[in-house]
Amino acid sequence: MMFTARTRAAAIALAASLALAGCGSSEKASDSVTAESVEMPAEQALSNVDAAPVADPSAAVSQAPTTNEGVAAAAGQAAADVAAAAGEDIPASKKAAQ
Repeated sequence: MMFTARTRAAAIALAASLALAGCGSSEKASDSVTAESVEMPAEQALSNVDAAPVADPSAAVSQAPTTNEGVAAAAGQAAADVAAAAGEDIPASKKAAQ
């Protein structure tokens, strides 16, 4: 089988890059992190907490419309607010459609 000079050069470059990659080392902190070394400090920090979680009642209240008609009405009102802020007047025919 006959190899061209370009094929030989590519094979040598590939072998050299693989050899160099195998010799490398890493100094990144994430390489030495294990689940035990991360979770233990977190558990120790929270071990003295006795308070139970408390739900925020205002977080559950939503002002967003839930029906298609409600969404359309909210979009129409938003468009009217933008037009009013821009100083434009919505024609009566468009207001009636809302």
